[in-house]
Amino acid sequence: MRNKAMMTHARITYFSQDQLELLKEKSFELLEKRGVRMHHPAVLKILSDAGAQVDFDAGMVRFPRAFMEEQILKAPKKFDLVGRNGKHKLTFPHPEGTFHTRTNTGAQSWIEPETGLYRRVELRDVAYWGRLADRLEHINFCAFPVPSDVPGPTADVYALRALLQNIEKHIWIQPYTGETIEYLMKLLVAAAGGEDGLRRNPLASWITCSLTPFEFKHMDLEVILQAARHGVPMQPCSLPGAGTTGPITAPGTALLGVVENLVMLATAQAVQPGIPIIATSLQFSADMRTGINLQASVESLRQSALFVQLMQAAFEIPAHTYGSGSDSPDIDGQGMTERAMRTVLIAMSGASVLGGAGQIEVACTDSPVQLVVDNEVFGMTKAMISGMKFDDNALGWEELLQCEPGSQFLTSMHTLKHCRESFVPTNFTRSNRETWEITKEGTLVDRATAYLQDLMKDAAEIDLPPDAVKEMNDIVAAADRRLAH
Repeated sequence: MRNKAMMTHARITYFSQDQLELLKEKSFELLEKRGVRMHHPAVLKILSDAGAQVDFDAGMVRFPRAFMEEQILKAPKKFDLVGRNGKHKLTFPHPEGTFHTRTNTGAQSWIEPETGLYRRVELRDVAYWGRLADRLEHINFCAFPVPSDVPGPTADVYALRALLQNIEKHIWIQPYTGETIEYLMKLLVAAAGGEDGLRRNPLASWITCSLTPFEFKHMDLEVILQAARHGVPMQPCSLPGAGTTGPITAPGTALLGVVENLVMLATAQAVQPGIPIIATSLQFSADMRTGINLQASVESLRQSALFVQLMQAAFEIPAHTYGSGSDSPDIDGQGMTERAMRTVLIAMSGASVLGGAGQIEVACTDSPVQLVVDNEVFGMTKAMISGMKFDDNALGWEELLQCEPGSQFLTSMHTLKHCRESFVPTNFTRSNRETWEITKEGTLVDRATAYLQDLMKDAAEIDLPPDAVKEMNDIVAAADRRLAH
């Protein structure tokens, strides 16, 4: 039967029960018959010892159904992600039946909130990004953009240090090279107060990616190995593009994302049974006229929704995909429309995590102003899909029974009791034209920019022990000496 715990907050489904069973069977069949290529001898040995079918010469691995079912059962169905010192706990599944959120990862460009200037990301922007995410109510964890003003081979090491010094919420780590993995992990250990502290409060989770279709690089398998051994949760990620690196049809590309996630899940569980996993697929579709990858096309949206539903309904694994984002290169009407459609569809499809907040231009650019707007849209969406009660109080039953035809409810005690429960937006105006012109509220971007400036006027680094700061600085310096020649 469809798993009710994972699907209770899904309002939209693309499949019947029979179709769900078909997709599940096809997943197991691909894993067992097609298999995948893996470039990591140590991981191949672990999988072979655990019961997978490994051809060491070809680097090919096939996964018998019984083996896969065993690994899926090992992955916890309930767990928490935490921030520094166990703060800002995120429970999976979401206790209110909605979703958690994260900022965009990996952007190389930045739009300054004060001037609107488009430029490359700098290290100071990474710090600002973390401080802003820490203050936004509906942003739950944070990933870092790519700073351009530090040595390229250690840019991710600099970026993680900057986040660790500027945010207390959970962090999502995307390593840029295999050589930096050990330094990124050392930074986490230092920030957590040691390896035991990191195991007790894993303040970050790792992204590890497939090389779609059906291939896994040494770097990403090393992430699985190191994260699992340190007890750090993972959010393995498949990034198929319909018509390019995946089938052009939505069910085929969603199925590919599911299978690649199951491979990474099984590998993690073989290394460390019980390690928390959030299955992630950032689904794209290609514009077949230009070859450009799109994240806000109708096809991409449908694939993303199908992926999270299939992952959660068939395998009971929390799922994560883009919950915001646009193909537009600017903060404009197209961008706002595309991201609103994506947020609502993915939320109503039941995703556990909505990612990509603050991004435009297919995740290539970060905008603090857009992050403020996305934060508010997330809040609206949570309110929109949250559960309702249907008792006499919620129905206004006594008021309905006693009211006279043609009367009103404005002066009702029931209205007074509940009038402050509705969602009140911060930056979305409700003024009429006359008031809007008198108050000079401006556009949504104008209002969000002013709100952002007020929110961030006293933002500063978080208070860390001096010895932890020194240790992190030493780790960055060591990474530079070895890698940044």
